[in-house]
Amino acid sequence: MKTYTKSQLALRNGQDRDEVWVAYQGKIYDVTDSRLWKTGKHYEHWAGQDLTAELPDAPHTEKVFEKFEVIGLLV
Repeated sequence: MKTYTKSQLALRNGQDRDEVWVAYQGKIYDVTDSRLWKTGKHYEHWAGQDLTAELPDAPHTEKVFEKFEVIGLLV
């Protein structure tokens, strides 16, 4: 599986490029097609970031990531 740095992930924020990606527990998910991430922002969360530390405050569990394709690993 392809690996990406935090800097590379940050470019996939829905603003700098068309891709909208987020990371969780070392995996990078493509959320581009999610209506909830269309602008690169989901409530107070921004795409292009590692959301691992933010999930405990979310109203959902990590199962939400099962809907999305893992496209790489965060290194």
